Amino acid sequence: MKKKMDLNCDVGESFGIYRYGADEAMMPFISSANIACGFHAGDPHVIKKTIDLAASYGVRIGAHVGFPDRAGFGTREIKAKAQEVYDYIIYQLGALDGFLTIAGLSMSHIKLHGSLYMMASEQEDISCATIEAIQAYNPELDIYALPRSELSIRADQAGLRVMNEYYADRPYGKNGEKRFGWCEEEIGSPFEIAETVLKVLDQDSYDLQTVCVHSDTPDAPHIMKLVHNTLFHAGWSIRSCKKLLV
Repeated sequence: MKKKMDLNCDVGESFGIYRYGADEAMMPFISSANIACGFHAGDPHVIKKTIDLAASYGVRIGAHVGFPDRAGFGTREIKAKAQEVYDYIIYQLGALDGFLTIAGLSMSHIKLHGSLYMMASEQEDISCATIEAIQAYNPELDIYALPRSELSIRADQAGLRVMNEYYADRPYGKNGEKRFGWCEEEIGSPFEIAETVLKVLDQDSYDLQTVCVHSDTPDAPHIMKLVHNTLFHAGWSIRSCKKLLV
């Protein structure tokens, strides 16, 4: 029996006349798309277009939610209260879900973005606000999280389905993943990245369910293609965990 792995990508981060990320080139190699919901990036037209693109490839669709920080691309830490975080998440889930409902599609998961992701990974009040928002909106949504993080542990305790995530295109050190301020030399060539992913999964001590390559990483489509093919030839099955259609 083949081992199963989800490959995910943050997409839909263009807005207006500005184009960002290699969304279309990534779609053939992923099983889950995390679509920006208009706060850190994205806009109504981009959301609809990205949903249509993901649906055409049979890719799972999830909400990529962040702080209302377009100028900083959601990477700046905002001292938001737990209630504010709760409201931000509900608002963004609703924005994506409106387009999905009209298209006859369902939302499969949620993944936080940037500073909100890191804050929820470390801070109890932010992780709890995130979990409460998911439980209130749709407790059937998968939640993507860093392994052994505050968010992963508490979401599991709350009965949510947790997808522990590994970042293929980010360097890892003794203190874990380096989210910001990295350079290409730290992650290696696309071939080295793919081999590292395979090694990490084969020696998995974190119970990983998903691997991410960001659409804005230099040479991202080549990286994801190599990760996809390397895992496939090593006996892994790359496919989504749920049906896309309602």
